[in-house]
Amino acid sequence: MTSTQEYFSSQASPVLLAGMREIARREGSTFQAVLEDAMRNYIESRAREGVRPEVMAHFQASVERNWKLGKLLADS
Repeated sequence: MTSTQEYFSSQASPVLLAGMREIARREGSTFQAVLEDAMRNYIESRAREGVRPEVMAHFQASVERNWKLGKLLADS
């Protein structure tokens, strides 16, 4: 988290806001921290959407096939 904060105003359903407040209360956190965490997770999930599932499957298969090479390169 950066030390600089920017104020913004928005609206949300009372049910969503109550849910966020309940999470903050249950976790002993602040509403602001829960909101920032939710926003961060949303942005990260959207960033992952750009990779097609078949591309990720090929990537994962390649990582599994070449794990020894990856280890050698990491250790060098």
